[in-house]
Amino acid sequence: MDFEKLLGQSPNPYVIMDRDLTLVWMNDAYLKVTMRSRQDLIGRKLFEAFPVDDGSESFHQLARSLKRTISSAKPDEIALIRYDIEGPDGMSVRYWSATHTPITNDAGEVEHILQHTIDVTELHNLRQLRAEMDVVRRADAVEARNRDLYEESRKMLELFEQAPGFVAVLEGEDHHFRMANDAYLELVGREDIVGKPAREAMPEIVEQGFIETLNRVRATGEPYVGRREPVALGDDTQDGSVPRFLNFIFQPIFDEHDENNVFGIMVQGYDITEEVEYEERQRLLINELNHRVKNTLAIVQGLAAQSFSKVAGAEQAKDIFSGRLQALAAAHNLLTQASWGAAPLRDIVMSSAEATAGELIDRFEFSGPDLTLPPQTSVSLAMIVHELSTNAIKYGGLSTQEGKVLINWDVREEGNNEILSLVWEETGGPPVEAPERPSFGMRLISRGLSSDSGSKAEIDFPPSGIICTIETPIVGDDL
Repeated sequence: MDFEKLLGQSPNPYVIMDRDLTLVWMNDAYLKVTMRSRQDLIGRKLFEAFPVDDGSESFHQLARSLKRTISSAKPDEIALIRYDIEGPDGMSVRYWSATHTPITNDAGEVEHILQHTIDVTELHNLRQLRAEMDVVRRADAVEARNRDLYEESRKMLELFEQAPGFVAVLEGEDHHFRMANDAYLELVGREDIVGKPAREAMPEIVEQGFIETLNRVRATGEPYVGRREPVALGDDTQDGSVPRFLNFIFQPIFDEHDENNVFGIMVQGYDITEEVEYEERQRLLINELNHRVKNTLAIVQGLAAQSFSKVAGAEQAKDIFSGRLQALAAAHNLLTQASWGAAPLRDIVMSSAEATAGELIDRFEFSGPDLTLPPQTSVSLAMIVHELSTNAIKYGGLSTQEGKVLINWDVREEGNNEILSLVWEETGGPPVEAPERPSFGMRLISRGLSSDSGSKAEIDFPPSGIICTIETPIVGDDL
């Protein structure tokens, strides 16, 4: 067979070997790609001309392909094989793609093998470079995501540290401190609690029952809320000082993969010790003020009694004056209970009426929404109710066995304002006539609940009983 004529001019590398893998012919392209001469290769076996470790994958991969070609008399391909060859500068790493085609005789027996070899080293290197570039790009993307996560974590940590209240995170069954902001460390008076179980980091809370509370939150998944709760912390337990007062919550933290599993607890709250102490000082001052006002009223009442005793026929005037002092004292007591803040309208009306009417309070009916009034308005309303109650007992609805007093109030909108309207209505008493001239009590009632122009009081005298209507604008925190 004239192999020279058939394949000699082809630009593709070809080599022919016999069944024993002895090289019998190769074209110039093959010699060029393998960097060898024809005299160096003809007559030599393949693995002798191109030696390779017989235990390597390269050896086994090539040998198996040649064996399949001989045994099956069918072409066999190797898509990619690393097979290093010797070059001018020593061993050169090479990657190849090879096709083995059997050349048979008339009997169909394989006599020779035609190997078409292509050097794909550069292509393989390009693929490797592309893969490496993909790896680099993926690494860059991961690094960018990591930077974003780091930045988010840093911002979250800053928010955690700058939280307006104290915050700590506990994890595990022993409630190890995972995180604690500066406010929490300052509260407990320690710097080394992170990483320690709560029982060890803060032993003073054990006897106060807070470890049991944390265990309960972890077991039930229900938060615990402490309001104005006294808590002894740090040195507070050593010198007998007053404990701190805290508003706080033990909030369970659930596993995102198991909503029934509590893996941690967030402790968050505020130190309200100064607020509680301020309120206590205010309470003491108000109590002292109330005590002094009561003493002053008692002195005034004593002076009035002595003064009236020297005036003939002044017994009735003395009783009226004493009643008004008692109504003023009752209103004062109610405001003291409210720390001289807004007082409930219902309590003002009922306490003033009861202070005047005594057992006759059962014949009063009260109805209206829950409202609160500022101190000045509360005192004015108490005095008005006293005057009306006194008049009802002497001359009006409470002077008979069947008479009653109905007191109802409501709020209506008038333009952009809200108006409180309170109506006093007597029934079942003797027929009523308007007085010839208004008494001091009537003049006091007519002033209304305040000196504002929007406040007014009207008294009607139908025969069925007195009807007094009081109206005043609601401003500020009156509600």
